[in-house]
Amino acid sequence: MRVDTLGRWARAEWGALYVAVRKPLLERRWRAVPMTLAAVCLTGITQVVQNQSWGYRPVHNLGAVRAEDPLWQALLRTPLSLFVPALDLPVWGALAQLLVVFGISEVCLGWWRTLVIAYVATLAGTLYARVGIALGPDHPIGLPASDARVVDTGPSAAVVGLAVFLGWRYGAYVTAGAVIVAMVVEVGLKENLAGKEHLAAIAAVLLLCAVAELRRRRRQRRSTVLSAAASGLPPSHSSRARRGRTQRRS
Repeated sequence: MRVDTLGRWARAEWGALYVAVRKPLLERRWRAVPMTLAAVCLTGITQVVQNQSWGYRPVHNLGAVRAEDPLWQALLRTPLSLFVPALDLPVWGALAQLLVVFGISEVCLGWWRTLVIAYVATLAGTLYARVGIALGPDHPIGLPASDARVVDTGPSAAVVGLAVFLGWRYGAYVTAGAVIVAMVVEVGLKENLAGKEHLAAIAAVLLLCAVAELRRRRRQRRSTVLSAAASGLPPSHSSRARRGRTQRRS
């Protein structure tokens, strides 16, 4: 019974996401995720290059973001910073995150939506660092001045943001909530710049979710009004009539 209950919960939580991912991957395999493969390769290349005596400086100049840098410089470096692994973390973690989360997102949302959400999440963290340092350590969301010199790179903020967006989009609300709780716990246990940037990324993505939901409801209302106008009935009558037809068919 417990296994059946767990199976039903898993289907309810991840069923829609599984269906969306399964068919494209079975039909096209790796061709379904070209952007993800390019991102993994780019991240691997930057990792190799930045660990060379001749390569650290070019990678740092092109993709390393710090809050003490001029804003225009940080904005130019932010896109590449997604694909520059943090030197103090194992690179396989960044590659695995990109392959799994970016891959699922590319199949479900398309490559350009994936990149937009990833960039918004990363940019939110980058801008938050500047705001937090300006507020100071005594503010609830402030940061110490020493964080201005911390090099901020890697795909983690983008991965967290995409995971939350996918959870909302495909009804995996428990999973999205678990990601959010995990990031809150991370900040509670280890109050560092990366953890707070993850929360800023989540806040930005939740705002995107709210905007997308408002647009969906607006389109739904417009569709109801147009359908009612075509049938010559008030919108409320038209929606009741559609529900009645649906019930009769079922």
